[in-house]
Amino acid sequence: MKSLMRFGTAIWLAFGVTGGAGMAAEGLQPGDAAPDFELPGSDGKTYRLADLRGKQAVVIAWFPKAFTGGCTAECKSMRASGEALRGFDVAYFSASCDSPETNQRFAASLGLDFPILSDPSGETAARFGVVGPSRPLPQRWTFYIGSDGKILEIDRAVRTASHGEDIATRLKALGIPERP
Repeated sequence: MKSLMRFGTAIWLAFGVTGGAGMAAEGLQPGDAAPDFELPGSDGKTYRLADLRGKQAVVIAWFPKAFTGGCTAECKSMRASGEALRGFDVAYFSASCDSPETNQRFAASLGLDFPILSDPSGETAARFGVVGPSRPLPQRWTFYIGSDGKILEIDRAVRTASHGEDIATRLKALGIPERP
């Protein structure tokens, strides 16, 4: 944990305070380009935002820690709303700074039908602004990214028990196309 905190601080300084390639200091806003990422999923695949750009919208629901009460409720809610979420032309994920192995066990324990992305280095989380020097675990924030790679909306007030339903409602409001 200490090395993650030091690494997160270094990333925060490199990308945030200095105004470098990231937007962490000011915070990402709708209209900004979403930070690119390449992260392993709990399903054994690697996901890259660049591979989805121009093809479909993306939702990334960051959560603090696998196997905790709120994170379990959030992921269960997303699983329960899977049919509604799959009705949209969107790739959706949850994400944490837990190891790929931990997230694989967590996803299996909940019977999830969507991947959890793992960012154990915290580098991607720092670029999204969900971790920082005083916050080594990710904020519970959800990013809605258009097919053009730009952030459409950021939900910084996630309700864990209804998050899946809330995502589906937000996708509709954002005009994300439904699948035929």
